[in-house]
Amino acid sequence: MKIKDTLSLAFRTLRGNKLRTGITVGIIAVGIWALVGIMTTIDAMNKSLRESFATMGANSFSMRFRERRVHMGNGGNEVTKTSKNTNKKVKKSNTGKLITYEEAKAFKDRYNFPGAKVSMGLGGVGQQTVFYEEKKTNPNVRMQGGDENYLLLNGYEVLYGRDFNTLDVNSGRNVCALGYDVAKKFFGEKVERAVDKIIRVGANKYRVICVLKSRGGSSFLQADNVVFTTYNTLRRLYDVGQASFYIGVQVNDVQQLENAIGEAEGTFRPIRRLATTEESNFYVDKSDALAATFINLLSGISMAAAAIGFITLVGAAIGLMNIMLVAVTERTKEVGLIKALGGKKKNIRQQFLFESILISLMGAAIGILLGVIAGNVIGALMSVEFFVPWLIIGIAIVICTAVGLAAGIYPAVKAAKLDPIVALRYE
Repeated sequence: MKIKDTLSLAFRTLRGNKLRTGITVGIIAVGIWALVGIMTTIDAMNKSLRESFATMGANSFSMRFRERRVHMGNGGNEVTKTSKNTNKKVKKSNTGKLITYEEAKAFKDRYNFPGAKVSMGLGGVGQQTVFYEEKKTNPNVRMQGGDENYLLLNGYEVLYGRDFNTLDVNSGRNVCALGYDVAKKFFGEKVERAVDKIIRVGANKYRVICVLKSRGGSSFLQADNVVFTTYNTLRRLYDVGQASFYIGVQVNDVQQLENAIGEAEGTFRPIRRLATTEESNFYVDKSDALAATFINLLSGISMAAAAIGFITLVGAAIGLMNIMLVAVTERTKEVGLIKALGGKKKNIRQQFLFESILISLMGAAIGILLGVIAGNVIGALMSVEFFVPWLIIGIAIVICTAVGLAAGIYPAVKAAKLDPIVALRYE
């Protein structure tokens, strides 16, 4: 028998046992669907995060009073840091001390790195409801405050209207910039109509001076669902006594970034009243490092996805092997007939191996298709363009081929070893 004859016979056998084949293919498809779907979703999240922080620019950094990280549990106000030279914990002087308005303003006035732009920002009030006439948003809009450089250094671009100016900042008057999603909620596609309108955030009214261009792929961080005002407006209208200022710096050339960071630390340490022997009690964040931090947080999900897919595929392999063993028993007389007509052991082994691999690959095809669709549907919600994760697809095909081989080898060898005379007499 030629290979094409063996393949043809394997196809006919699978078509003749549609229910059994369908159940096994379905089990494998679910495992691949879970694996490819979750991995495609994670790839979409990674793309969205990279786009989010890429808009901030690789030539910028920010300074905060503590590390920007995900913290679980109830921590105290005192923060400790492990020394690089010992395993002992060293108490950091003034650690946890907020960056005040006076300190941020002093830094902005003193920092004179060539060509650098400096902005001051104040973490505002989250979970706000915005009102315009009879319409309102969900209570999930962030409100933040900044200065005339804040929008630029945070990757926002004015679409309609004008940016904040020094008069807006110094006077603390009630003006605001609307994120694209907020403007679209009230004015549909004609977001330009928002300029000069009066909106209300909580109990406070603001005049809209600009609508910001959509950040697109950055919607993973809801970057368009935000309202900006000046930091002096926030200080005047809200209780921000426990909020810390943060400082953003942008340089002209990315190659100057490390020098700019060094000078920023040298400028800010005296403002924070640190002695030369004390460690810095503030932290420098670069946008690419922050993106890497978020992306690393997704590694746990990747491992969970791999575990789910692996467990499902192990179950599918066991089920497939059991089905192939049953098939050997049911087709004992058929195997004896093939041998009596001159079929060789390798032909028998090939037939059962081909059947096992074909079932696995059919399950892989269905699972890959469903997984790519599911992952891209979630990616579309994060404004990530449709993409095909070829590496993941390749891995899925290799895994399914291995599953088919592993599940089919023993039944194929068992079938090939059948005595043709005994097999022909089998009932």
